[in-house]
Amino acid sequence: MTNENTFPVSDNVVWHHATVTRARREAQNGHRGAIVWFTGLSGAGKSTLAHAVEEHLHQMGCRTFVLDGDNVRHGLCGDLGFSATDRVENIRRVGEVAKLFMEAGVIVLTAFISPFREDRNKVRAMVQPGEFVEIYCQCPVEVCEQRDTKGLYKKARAGEIGQFTGISSPYEAPDMPELAVNTSERSLQDCVQQVAAEVLRFTKARRL
Repeated sequence: MTNENTFPVSDNVVWHHATVTRARREAQNGHRGAIVWFTGLSGAGKSTLAHAVEEHLHQMGCRTFVLDGDNVRHGLCGDLGFSATDRVENIRRVGEVAKLFMEAGVIVLTAFISPFREDRNKVRAMVQPGEFVEIYCQCPVEVCEQRDTKGLYKKARAGEIGQFTGISSPYEAPDMPELAVNTSERSLQDCVQQVAAEVLRFTKARRL
Protein backbone atom coordinates (compact mmCIF):
# COMPACT_ATOMS: atom_id res chain seq x y z
CA MET A 1 0.00 0.00 0.00
CA THR A 2 1.26 3.52 -0.83
CA ASN A 3 0.12 7.03 -0.05
CA GLU A 4 -0.34 9.86 -2.55
CA ASN A 5 3.41 10.56 -2.56
CA THR A 6 4.08 6.86 -3.39
CA PHE A 7 5.87 6.31 -0.08
CA PRO A 8 5.29 2.86 1.48
CA VAL A 9 2.69 2.56 4.22
CA SER A 10 2.10 -0.57 6.31
CA ASP A 11 -1.25 -2.32 6.11
CA ASN A 12 -3.81 -2.18 8.92
CA VAL A 13 -2.44 0.89 10.67
CA VAL A 14 -4.29 4.01 11.84
CA TRP A 15 -2.68 7.35 12.69
CA HIS A 16 -3.00 8.12 16.41
CA HIS A 17 -3.60 11.79 17.19
CA ALA A 18 -1.89 13.04 20.36
CA THR A 19 -3.43 15.53 22.77
CA VAL A 20 -0.14 17.45 22.91
CA THR A 21 -0.16 19.00 19.45
CA ARG A 22 2.60 20.45 17.35
CA ALA A 23 1.13 23.92 17.88
CA ARG A 24 1.37 23.51 21.67
CA ARG A 25 4.97 22.29 21.42
CA GLU A 26 5.92 25.21 19.18
CA ALA A 27 4.24 27.67 21.54
CA GLN A 28 6.27 26.24 24.41
CA ASN A 29 9.50 26.36 22.36
CA GLY A 30 8.97 29.91 21.16
CA HIS A 31 9.51 29.03 17.51
CA ARG A 32 8.16 26.88 14.71
CA GLY A 33 9.62 23.50 13.86
CA ALA A 34 11.43 23.22 10.53
CA ILE A 35 13.71 21.00 8.47
CA VAL A 36 16.96 22.76 7.56
CA TRP A 37 18.51 20.63 4.84
CA PHE A 38 22.23 21.14 4.17
CA THR A 39 23.36 19.64 0.85
CA GLY A 40 26.67 19.70 -1.00
CA LEU A 41 29.71 17.65 -1.90
CA SER A 42 31.75 15.70 0.62
CA GLY A 43 34.09 18.23 2.19
CA ALA A 44 31.87 21.21 1.41
CA GLY A 45 31.39 21.91 5.11
CA LYS A 46 27.84 20.64 5.66
CA SER A 47 28.37 18.97 9.03
CA THR A 48 30.68 21.68 10.33
CA LEU A 49 28.20 24.39 9.39
CA ALA A 50 25.14 22.49 10.62
CA HIS A 51 26.68 21.95 14.06
CA ALA A 52 27.89 25.55 14.26
CA VAL A 53 24.41 26.82 13.37
CA GLU A 54 22.90 24.48 15.95
CA GLU A 55 25.26 25.87 18.61
CA HIS A 56 24.21 29.41 17.65
CA LEU A 57 20.50 28.57 17.81
CA HIS A 58 20.88 26.54 21.00
CA GLN A 59 22.49 29.48 22.76
CA MET A 60 19.44 31.51 21.75
CA GLY A 61 17.19 29.01 23.50
CA CYS A 62 15.92 27.21 20.38
CA ARG A 63 15.11 23.49 20.40
CA THR A 64 17.43 21.87 17.85
CA PHE A 65 18.88 18.58 16.67
CA VAL A 66 21.41 17.66 13.96
CA LEU A 67 21.00 14.55 11.82
CA ASP A 68 24.45 13.90 10.38
CA GLY A 69 25.08 11.67 7.37
CA ASP A 70 27.82 9.54 8.92
CA ASN A 71 26.07 9.26 12.28
CA VAL A 72 22.80 8.06 10.73
CA ARG A 73 24.67 5.33 8.87
CA HIS A 74 25.89 3.97 12.21
CA GLY A 75 22.34 2.96 13.09
CA LEU A 76 19.15 3.89 11.24
CA CYS A 77 20.73 3.43 7.81
CA GLY A 78 23.53 1.06 8.75
CA ASP A 79 22.15 -1.58 6.40
CA LEU A 80 22.48 0.67 3.33
CA GLY A 81 25.36 1.04 0.91
CA PHE A 82 26.01 3.81 -1.59
CA SER A 83 24.30 2.50 -4.71
CA ALA A 84 21.74 4.80 -6.35
CA THR A 85 18.92 2.72 -4.83
CA ASP A 86 20.42 2.80 -1.35
CA ARG A 87 21.04 6.53 -1.56
CA VAL A 88 17.37 7.07 -2.37
CA GLU A 89 16.28 4.96 0.60
CA ASN A 90 18.80 6.68 2.88
CA ILE A 91 17.31 10.10 2.13
CA ARG A 92 13.74 8.79 2.39
CA ARG A 93 14.39 7.48 5.90
CA VAL A 94 16.13 10.66 6.95
CA GLY A 95 13.25 12.71 5.58
CA GLU A 96 10.72 10.74 7.62
CA VAL A 97 12.79 11.09 10.81
CA ALA A 98 13.32 14.80 10.18
CA LYS A 99 9.58 15.25 9.74
CA LEU A 100 8.95 13.61 13.13
CA PHE A 101 11.43 15.98 14.78
CA MET A 102 9.72 18.93 13.08
CA GLU A 103 6.32 17.74 14.33
CA ALA A 104 7.83 17.77 17.82
CA GLY A 105 8.48 21.49 17.31
CA VAL A 106 12.23 21.05 16.84
CA ILE A 107 14.44 22.83 14.32
CA VAL A 108 16.13 19.78 12.82
CA LEU A 109 19.29 20.36 10.79
CA THR A 110 20.32 17.60 8.38
CA ALA A 111 23.80 17.30 6.86
CA PHE A 112 23.75 14.92 3.90
CA ILE A 113 25.34 14.99 0.47
CA SER A 114 21.88 14.05 -0.87
CA PRO A 115 23.17 14.29 -4.46
CA PHE A 116 19.88 13.93 -6.34
CA ARG A 117 17.38 16.79 -6.71
CA GLU A 118 14.46 14.38 -6.96
CA ASP A 119 15.21 12.88 -3.55
CA ARG A 120 15.54 16.29 -1.89
CA ASN A 121 12.32 17.43 -3.54
CA LYS A 122 10.53 14.34 -2.24
CA VAL A 123 11.46 15.32 1.30
CA ARG A 124 10.30 18.87 0.60
CA ALA A 125 6.98 17.44 -0.59
CA MET A 126 6.52 15.61 2.74
CA VAL A 127 5.93 18.91 4.53
CA GLN A 128 4.14 22.20 3.99
CA PRO A 129 5.63 25.20 2.15
CA GLY A 130 8.03 27.10 4.41
CA GLU A 131 8.88 24.05 6.54
CA PHE A 132 11.78 22.79 4.39
CA VAL A 133 14.76 25.14 4.18
CA GLU A 134 17.34 23.96 1.66
CA ILE A 135 20.88 25.23 2.30
CA TYR A 136 23.32 24.62 -0.54
CA CYS A 137 26.91 24.47 0.68
CA GLN A 138 28.55 25.74 -2.49
CA CYS A 139 32.15 24.58 -2.80
CA PRO A 140 34.10 23.50 -5.92
CA VAL A 141 35.14 19.86 -6.01
CA GLU A 142 38.78 20.99 -6.27
CA VAL A 143 38.53 22.73 -2.89
CA CYS A 144 36.67 19.78 -1.34
CA GLU A 145 39.38 17.49 -2.62
CA GLN A 146 42.11 19.68 -1.13
CA ARG A 147 40.44 19.47 2.26
CA ASP A 148 39.75 15.71 2.04
CA THR A 149 39.90 15.29 5.82
CA LYS A 150 38.65 11.70 5.54
CA GLY A 151 40.90 10.70 2.63
CA LEU A 152 37.86 9.74 0.60
CA TYR A 153 38.68 11.61 -2.58
CA LYS A 154 42.11 10.02 -2.68
CA LYS A 155 40.54 6.58 -2.37
CA ALA A 156 37.93 7.42 -5.00
CA ARG A 157 40.61 8.61 -7.43
CA ALA A 158 42.46 5.34 -6.82
CA GLY A 159 39.33 3.34 -7.59
CA GLU A 160 39.03 2.06 -4.03
CA ILE A 161 35.59 3.68 -3.54
CA GLY A 162 32.94 3.28 -6.21
CA GLN A 163 29.97 5.58 -6.82
CA PHE A 164 31.68 8.50 -5.08
CA THR A 165 29.81 11.78 -5.53
CA GLY A 166 31.74 14.35 -7.53
CA ILE A 167 34.17 11.77 -8.92
CA SER A 168 32.39 8.67 -10.22
CA SER A 169 28.81 9.64 -9.36
CA PRO A 170 27.04 12.93 -10.16
CA TYR A 171 25.98 15.70 -7.80
CA GLU A 172 22.91 17.68 -8.82
CA ALA A 173 23.05 21.15 -7.31
CA PRO A 174 19.75 22.70 -6.15
CA ASP A 175 17.92 24.79 -8.73
CA MET A 176 16.33 27.17 -6.23
CA PRO A 177 17.62 26.61 -2.69
CA GLU A 178 16.37 28.89 0.06
CA LEU A 179 20.01 29.85 0.55
CA ALA A 180 23.34 29.15 -1.19
CA VAL A 181 26.37 29.61 1.06
CA ASN A 182 29.85 29.90 -0.43
CA THR A 183 31.76 27.74 2.04
CA SER A 184 34.99 27.91 0.04
CA GLU A 185 35.40 31.68 0.31
CA ARG A 186 33.45 32.84 3.37
CA SER A 187 34.46 32.23 6.98
CA LEU A 188 32.54 29.76 9.11
CA GLN A 189 31.19 32.58 11.26
CA ASP A 190 29.93 34.47 8.21
CA CYS A 191 28.21 31.34 6.96
CA VAL A 192 26.65 30.72 10.37
CA GLN A 193 25.23 34.24 10.43
CA GLN A 194 23.79 33.79 6.93
CA VAL A 195 22.13 30.49 7.71
CA ALA A 196 20.90 31.47 11.17
CA ALA A 197 19.21 34.57 9.78
CA GLU A 198 17.42 32.45 7.17
CA VAL A 199 16.36 29.84 9.72
CA LEU A 200 15.04 32.45 12.15
CA ARG A 201 13.04 34.04 9.34
CA PHE A 202 11.31 30.73 8.61
CA THR A 203 10.82 29.59 12.19
CA LYS A 204 9.79 32.97 13.58
CA ALA A 205 11.88 32.39 16.68
CA ARG A 206 11.13 35.02 19.30
CA ARG A 207 14.11 34.31 21.57
CA LEU A 208 16.53 36.83 20.03
